Amino acid sequence: MTLLLVIPILGALAMLLTPKRLAWYSAIFISAATLLQAIALSFPATIRHNWIPAIGAQFLLTVDGISYLLVTLTALMTLLGILASPKMPRTFYAMLLLLAAGCHGVFLAHDVLLFFICFEAVLIPMYFLIVIYGAEDRRRAAFKFILYTVAGSIALLIGFLTLYVQHAAQTGIYTFDLTPLLNTRLSASTERLVFWALFLGFAIKIPMFPFHTWLPDAHTQAPTAGSVMLAAVMLKMGTYGFLRFSLPLLPRASMDAQILASLSIVGILYGGWICLAQTDWKRLIAYSSVSHLGFCTLGIFTLNSTGISGSIIQQLNHGISTGLLFLLVGFAYDRRHTRTIKDYGGLGKGMPGFAAVFMIALLSSIGLPLLNGFVGEFTILRGAYIAQPWWAATAVVGIILAAAYMLSLYRHTMLGPVTNEANANLPDLGLREWLIAAPLIVWSIWIGVKPAYYFQIISEPVEKIVERLHP
Repeated sequence: MTLLLVIPILGALAMLLTPKRLAWYSAIFISAATLLQAIALSFPATIRHNWIPAIGAQFLLTVDGISYLLVTLTALMTLLGILASPKMPRTFYAMLLLLAAGCHGVFLAHDVLLFFICFEAVLIPMYFLIVIYGAEDRRRAAFKFILYTVAGSIALLIGFLTLYVQHAAQTGIYTFDLTPLLNTRLSASTERLVFWALFLGFAIKIPMFPFHTWLPDAHTQAPTAGSVMLAAVMLKMGTYGFLRFSLPLLPRASMDAQILASLSIVGILYGGWICLAQTDWKRLIAYSSVSHLGFCTLGIFTLNSTGISGSIIQQLNHGISTGLLFLLVGFAYDRRHTRTIKDYGGLGKGMPGFAAVFMIALLSSIGLPLLNGFVGEFTILRGAYIAQPWWAATAVVGIILAAAYMLSLYRHTMLGPVTNEANANLPDLGLREWLIAAPLIVWSIWIGVKPAYYFQIISEPVEKIVERLHP
């Protein structure tokens, strides 16, 4: 586990000394080594070292089934983002590696202070990825991204410090270790206050409706690798925070599920409806994340094992399918240097391989059976029906909207006659691009065909969460 932080951090520092002509290859080697280390993790496992004994802070890392899947996803998307970004400066690869290290820390930290530091640290490399390497309106998007997320982080810190102080008042022991903090007794009003403080921090990071407005700008302006990491990995930090901290630490306050599920459903429908009006296909995919992450939070706030399991699987699914979609948009942008949907048309005639991969990513995203999206969405809807039948009945409209905007996007960009002469002779996917897309295609099919393996991985941590909610 420690190596998952050390390898990318040392690699990022080494990038600054690497000759420019070797920077891309060195970054590939470092990220591939990190991926192999992530895959080789054994779980459950814990690493504990004293860090700041005076305040009870520890270097405490824990891996279980949930964190294992998210760490592996992070390592894979980092490698693919680097593969998709040849000829970039050394600092670009250094920022991606630092971002990966911070995300690994978020998913592995079992010490609340360490979690918060990693939660905040990822903002720095992502800010520079957008503001230096982004598109024409990158400065405004980067500022908006930082402003929103820092505001949420302040609320998150207040919530964590309240728990820390309350635990010390009851036991005389100052600790940020999550395990003893689970035994902290809070009054109903204090627990609710802490819950909503944590909610604000995690909801902005996801982002849940109505805190979503920073996301489309950040996605649209970020470089391809930045968009991939933001969509596939960073958005999961908020949903992971709900699962790891909010529900287990504050089970009574978590019972305010009616409000949270309603916000999730509004996000599902709003994100899908807005997608129908988009003219920029990168912005369309960004808004689709608002809808898809709404399913993930709906699953969490069903407060039952079915919905929570579906949410975790769907977080992984969203990382795979949306990450692949952003990579494909990046491939198209590299050829045409435009994101406007009407500038494309008939790409399938000259780029059949690209059109085929795009169709797989699209069908994965909208939840076609035998692909990964179906497994997550169906399980979430089943959990929602168990909790409140009307939640499932309303949320299913989001699947219909997803099919409408995704199939419309495919029709306007891939099918029909070539509408622009610039699209007539575009090269199809090359070997490097096939190597980038292949693992995500295989993974989406694997989850769709053999989901039992993944449900087995997460079964134990999910049951622990449910036991805290329903003792």
